[in-house]
Amino acid sequence: MLRSLLLLALLSAAPASSQDCVILLHGLARTSGSMSEVERVLTDEGYHVVNAGYPSRDFPINVLAESTIPDALRACPDGSTVHFVTHSMGGILVRYYLGQHPVEGLGRVVMMGPPNGGSEVVDKLRNVPGFGVLNGQAGDQLGTDTTSVPVQLGPATFEVGVIAGNRSISPILSALLPGPDDGKVAVAQTCLEGMTDHVVLPVTHTFMMRNGSVLRQIVLFLEAGAFDHEASSPEDVCETVRE
Repeated sequence: MLRSLLLLALLSAAPASSQDCVILLHGLARTSGSMSEVERVLTDEGYHVVNAGYPSRDFPINVLAESTIPDALRACPDGSTVHFVTHSMGGILVRYYLGQHPVEGLGRVVMMGPPNGGSEVVDKLRNVPGFGVLNGQAGDQLGTDTTSVPVQLGPATFEVGVIAGNRSISPILSALLPGPDDGKVAVAQTCLEGMTDHVVLPVTHTFMMRNGSVLRQIVLFLEAGAFDHEASSPEDVCETVRE
């Protein structure tokens, strides 16, 4: 309760500046439309929002990051503090880009359901006919072995909060994942060494971007740099890799 009250106090004291820009990056096989509710909420909070779409199934992760994020940065007002809010593979694009380039005025990053340690679903289904058609080159790079792009990217060197889900509407895919999961990514694989905060909510990978509790946590982290853990699920599988 005390933590929640402190967060609310910080929020009331620190409204979004008109010079704060938030870049949204959707996940694999999705479009910018999947982030429309996040866009609406953050616009209402006073942020300049850039909802960046990209052809997620057409190119590998490095090409997607290098072709998408610079354009999104140019869409932010000059002198902005630049934040990122991502879903799924969008978070991996940000990790790749920030590992290669400094971003002037970088603020905070919120990742929803990121496969920071990869996904066992990719390990087990990548050789199934049709997987490549549905998920493209980037999808094949999201496994958990040593060839995995997210596994190779290393710790976070920026302020980042991770929101994981532990509900699923995909029982077949969940059967391929160890421990609690959101239907696509195990909670344990959302962890990222060096992250600032981590919260687990009863939401699914597919629909977390539209969930009211998730949207509230996004706003909290962007403004205060921490989540409200009073509303979270009790398991914390990421304790050993916190900042």
